[in-house]
Amino acid sequence: MDWPTGLLGFAAGLLISVATAPVGVSGAVFLLPVQVSVLGVPSPAVTPTNLLYNVVAGPGALLRHHRAGTLRGPLTRLLILGTVPGVVVGAVIRVFAVPGPSVFRLLIAVLLLPLGGWLCLRTLRRAARPAPAREPSPRAVTRLAMAVGVAGGIYGIGGGSLLGPILVGRGMPVAKAAPAALAATFVTSVVGAGTYALLSLTTTGDIAPYWSLGLACGLGGLCGGYLGARLQPRLPETALRLLLGALALGVGGLYAVQLLR
Repeated sequence: MDWPTGLLGFAAGLLISVATAPVGVSGAVFLLPVQVSVLGVPSPAVTPTNLLYNVVAGPGALLRHHRAGTLRGPLTRLLILGTVPGVVVGAVIRVFAVPGPSVFRLLIAVLLLPLGGWLCLRTLRRAARPAPAREPSPRAVTRLAMAVGVAGGIYGIGGGSLLGPILVGRGMPVAKAAPAALAATFVTSVVGAGTYALLSLTTTGDIAPYWSLGLACGLGGLCGGYLGARLQPRLPETALRLLLGALALGVGGLYAVQLLR
């Protein structure tokens, strides 16, 4: 990795994490297309590189939430309990069943387009007719976390990066969902990166992460995540939800267009 690429990765991690950390997303979900299209990371190495980004970037926002005392509570434990086994299954599927770039782009579009549209519509509907939403039960949270963990292992986002928008869309306050989702992202990313490292010993191809680039992006995310978590109490929740949904729609739409070409 040369210096311009490393600085670009650092800047991308910093800017993305500042925008996404306040709502419980590490930024890996939006960093992935930058790695593929701009930084030239091949598939499937982009997935463990993204997980490495989460491992390095995660402590920034978590440190801020820990100081604020927002990491305590059963939600964090439920999310980790579901996403950890899921991300291992997702990593195995990614290596042995979804190796092609076309299938990978299709998966990105299928995941992000519905999620982004649903989050935007849910936010606008809630702003027009504010009403108390019923939060999911602990059992439903664990099942959801396991399903998202599988998707996160395939996609390279640790799982929590999908859980944050889903829980917020279900009506859970951002201040409650964000710290737990970031904690789940960090733990599952450690497990997922380790799984890919083990699989790289027995499988040919670009499976191991691009260590230098992942570290450069992660250092940017480390700084940006701390800043984003610090800004969370000062930012309007509705605007953040709409921004998150719009970004998901944009990235999903980009990959959908690439598939149609």
